[in-house]
Amino acid sequence: MATTYNNLYMDIRQELHRAGIDAATLEARELVAFAAGKTRQELLRDGRLYVPQEVERRARELMRRHLAGEPLAYLIGEWSFCGMDLDINESVLIPRADTEVLAEQATDFVKTLAEPRILDLCAGSGCVGLAVAKFCPGSHVVLGELMENALRVCRQNIRRSGLTAQVLPWQVDALAGPPPRFGEFDCIVSNPPYIPDGDIAGLDVSVREYEPLTALRGGEDGLDFYRAISEKWRTVLHPGSRLYFEVGIGQADAVLRIMRGQGFGDIEIVPDTAGIPRVVYGTLHDSVFDS
Repeated sequence: MATTYNNLYMDIRQELHRAGIDAATLEARELVAFAAGKTRQELLRDGRLYVPQEVERRARELMRRHLAGEPLAYLIGEWSFCGMDLDINESVLIPRADTEVLAEQATDFVKTLAEPRILDLCAGSGCVGLAVAKFCPGSHVVLGELMENALRVCRQNIRRSGLTAQVLPWQVDALAGPPPRFGEFDCIVSNPPYIPDGDIAGLDVSVREYEPLTALRGGEDGLDFYRAISEKWRTVLHPGSRLYFEVGIGQADAVLRIMRGQGFGDIEIVPDTAGIPRVVYGTLHDSVFDS
């Protein structure tokens, strides 16, 4: 039986709502728009038109996959972060609203600098570094990422965001430290892997089965990357440079102590919108050559 786009959207919204998905309205709209190959505005415009059978079949299949646990961002291939629509696939983590706090905090600092250089370590999709570049037009940003598939997504997003003049992707290993002649930076931002290895099995299926484990595993206590970055990457900073981390629940105090032990001071902990300590940042006070 023929159905309109409006009716298909409402059917899918009802199914998602029945399954307990809080953002059922948003997600139903995104699924139908993607299945139809329409923008959100075109879907609204065409709401009373009848849906081709193939489009309806595709939309309902996407809904079934989503209800089975597959994240919406991977189904539609993009996600929004700090007002930017970015390419997203299974090679990178899906940007979260919590991570926007990291981008906002770093942006506030970078705006005070003249022609600053910023390094986004463990860049994934590049969302944090790209947001800083977008809101700080005079900045120069390096997206540092180890995995080649993730670097490919970074390159796509640099082009999509129109930031090729400001942003450069670079293959680096955050655990190994900077390569020779890497240059100096005024700010490092990082949302590193921070899930303790033993906690991976207990993650929600939408994370455990779909998001890249290399971007989640933070070692036995979840702090391996914080230790390595604070110690090894401070060599590309100068006194007055800042290091910004996103942290997991319950990790802020431990990360603060790690940073303090590596010469960072004026350390601050910033909560996310739910009041959970989410960002830890500090300023490098002493030159590594004086340590």
